[in-house]
Amino acid sequence: MTGEKSVVDKPATLVWAVWLVYLECAALAGLTVYLIVLDLTSSPVDVVPAVALTVFAALGVAAVFFVARALGRRRRGARGPAIVIQLFTIAAGGFLLQVGPSWLGVVLMALGVLIGVLIVLPPSTRALGID
Repeated sequence: MTGEKSVVDKPATLVWAVWLVYLECAALAGLTVYLIVLDLTSSPVDVVPAVALTVFAALGVAAVFFVARALGRRRRGARGPAIVIQLFTIAAGGFLLQVGPSWLGVVLMALGVLIGVLIVLPPSTRALGID
């Protein structure tokens, strides 16, 4: 074909990456709902920081959702933001290894690495048109 891009089916690597990013979005949405409940039931001493954290988490849900949707639509510019999200996920996992439930830190770090690898594998790269 001269001058035309061949149509490539969505490879399994990209499909799995998209579904796992949607899973991250759902988990972050669950955390946001939990933060809203805490905001409504907590003492009024620290309202501003609590609401700010909740709004920040809600914005994170929207950002992760739009990145997952862009990956699913095979947008070339979605790979960079998706990798950045995975770097944040790995960093959050490292933080939890130090101070929180270490099992959750290991899960987050493994998930971030897995999704990051799935996104940069050659079939995903070709499907996103970055080859």
